[in-house]
Amino acid sequence: MKKTLQKWSPALAGLTLVVTLVTTLGAQQPDRKQPPPIGPAPSLKLPAIQKHQLSNGLAVWMVEHHEVPLAQINLIVRSGSAADPIGKYGVGNLTAAMLDEGAGSRSALDLADAIEFLGANLSTGSTFDASAVRMSVPVSKLADALPLMADVALRPSFPATELERLRKERLTGLLQARDNVGALVQLAFPRMIYGPTHRYGTPANGLPAGIEALTVDDLKTFYRSHFRPDNATLLVVGDLTPATALPMLEKAFGGWKSEGMAALVAAVPNAPQLDKRQVYLIDKPEAAQSQIRIGWVGVARSTPDYAVLEVLNTLLGGSFTSRLNQNLREKNGYAYGASSGFDMRMSAGPFLAAAGVQTDKTADAVREFFNELNGILTPVPADELAKARNYVALGFPGEFETTGDMARKLEELVIYNLPETTFANFVPRVTAVTAADLQRAAARYIQPEKMAVVVVGDLKAIEAGIRALNLGPVIQVPTDSLFR
Repeated sequence: MKKTLQKWSPALAGLTLVVTLVTTLGAQQPDRKQPPPIGPAPSLKLPAIQKHQLSNGLAVWMVEHHEVPLAQINLIVRSGSAADPIGKYGVGNLTAAMLDEGAGSRSALDLADAIEFLGANLSTGSTFDASAVRMSVPVSKLADALPLMADVALRPSFPATELERLRKERLTGLLQARDNVGALVQLAFPRMIYGPTHRYGTPANGLPAGIEALTVDDLKTFYRSHFRPDNATLLVVGDLTPATALPMLEKAFGGWKSEGMAALVAAVPNAPQLDKRQVYLIDKPEAAQSQIRIGWVGVARSTPDYAVLEVLNTLLGGSFTSRLNQNLREKNGYAYGASSGFDMRMSAGPFLAAAGVQTDKTADAVREFFNELNGILTPVPADELAKARNYVALGFPGEFETTGDMARKLEELVIYNLPETTFANFVPRVTAVTAADLQRAAARYIQPEKMAVVVVGDLKAIEAGIRALNLGPVIQVPTDSLFR
């Protein structure tokens, strides 16, 4: 019997391939009727913190991070705006801002050129709780860059011409704030809940009279009192080892000596908590929007309820899918966005819920704020709780991705004297949060009937509607009072 060979056909082979692919893909079609299940939170395995000390006693915390040839060097001084002497509010913030405006033998421009030439980035700044000099640099340029950073941190010159420039910038910013509802509410809200005499009731930058009075000697006095090796920690994260880094750090910072006695700074006292709801209105005629802030005195960073409050605030206003944002933005269209947050500091910072809303929807928006603030006091459904826990837990490892991220997280440990296990324990604590935990925390930390309501807007358009809500006594606050 004679065998017949079939001739190979490209068309037939292509058709066979298509049929095979269609059959295979059809068998692998995903189920789009429901979202895929969320996996467990990734474990956070952080490199060890290696603790050293220079010859002058300056503490050095080092974390090796060898993925990229970069180094992040952050000098943290445990004094910020909270250490401002009474009558000189703003001096700590301005001192930190002036550090890189001339240092060693270099002017501000010369310093900026030298840093840029090395491909480095250097910045200075402060919060209420700390001041910092931060530098990111290629490891290959670290030996050249450290002397520049040391000049900024150890040998600032505080030139009078640069002080006048920064002074004018800050005064101009406060002058412009009078025409900006967002800037006005940032001045008004802390003043209403802390009062004019508490440090947290005045901006870190200070107010016009204080800024105008500050001198170069005031900055130098603050610097000498607080910028000391016994009040600082050097954080080093990057493609380094102690053997290579410590000799360079010793050469740059080992000669830093403390001058005189350290300043005795009293801790910022916890402000008395509000005991009744009060409405404060600030008039900004013809404003296109109203700015709303609702809140009271919150908690310190040391609170044992930190993980619970992170989950609670995620539900309320800490994410795009939070209740406040879904209500005011997605459901009602009153605002571009609405949020809430606990500003945790060394002492109890503020809790606030916030939004900028359409002028003609101001009263409606305030009412919806209280609907959600009251609603968070009731038991949270299991699916919503799981979603919030996952949001916090799954996102947390991403806060340690870069050398800069890692150094910023280490700052928290230094500034707030937190245990080294803080970060390793955070995700397990988040995943263990229960509905009962949230209800307990909400009852303690969110009490809408005692919160201050601060609204900046066109009063002729919004006042009647707000008064009709009958939230409590209404006080009209003169704009001028916010600036003195």
